[in-house]
Amino acid sequence: MKALVIGATGATGELLVDELLADKEYESVVIFVRRPTGKSHPKLTEQIVDFSKIDNYKELIVGDVIFSCLGTTLKTAGSKENQWKIDFEIPAGFAKAAKENGVSSFVLLSSYGASAKSNVYYSQIKGKLEDQIAELHFEQYIIFRPGLLLRPDTDRFGEKISAKILNVANAIGLFKKFKPMPTYILAQKLAKSPKVLLKGTTIIELDKIFN
Repeated sequence: MKALVIGATGATGELLVDELLADKEYESVVIFVRRPTGKSHPKLTEQIVDFSKIDNYKELIVGDVIFSCLGTTLKTAGSKENQWKIDFEIPAGFAKAAKENGVSSFVLLSSYGASAKSNVYYSQIKGKLEDQIAELHFEQYIIFRPGLLLRPDTDRFGEKISAKILNVANAIGLFKKFKPMPTYILAQKLAKSPKVLLKGTTIIELDKIFN
């Protein structure tokens, strides 16, 4: 299989690329990035692109499955407008090009609580993106909705505190379905999913990802 990846330099995306490169069933991996990553592998092709001009690279968005791990926070984006561009417009643009080029599978890293009707802006963006891609009718559409992710070297104070609280609660049997997920486990599940799941749409909520 030929895999395409956007969001390949993020905490989960970077680990996903490593998983795909190590998997014999993936013959080639193409990542779309803003700048060179310095990563080298016989199966890896790195495409440097301007994400504001996706149509200019449409002929490159060709393969068997496309993984979207692209996402940011409002703080990092600097504004709701920029967050919308990163979390919605870019993955939606790649999805459209991929569908038009005959890519059959789309694997989306979304978020717990994603809903177009949500009052939480981040969840609303993720929900609208899920719906937008669903309208393209890929043969196989897989949505992962993890909760809190455990990133090895995170510098986000709130993330660290939330993880500690949930881990303590889990240890005494509370909030089991909200168990924090290490990014390396999520990456493994993402890479495996198009090989083992059926065609059609599959939504994997956070309490099911571990399984």
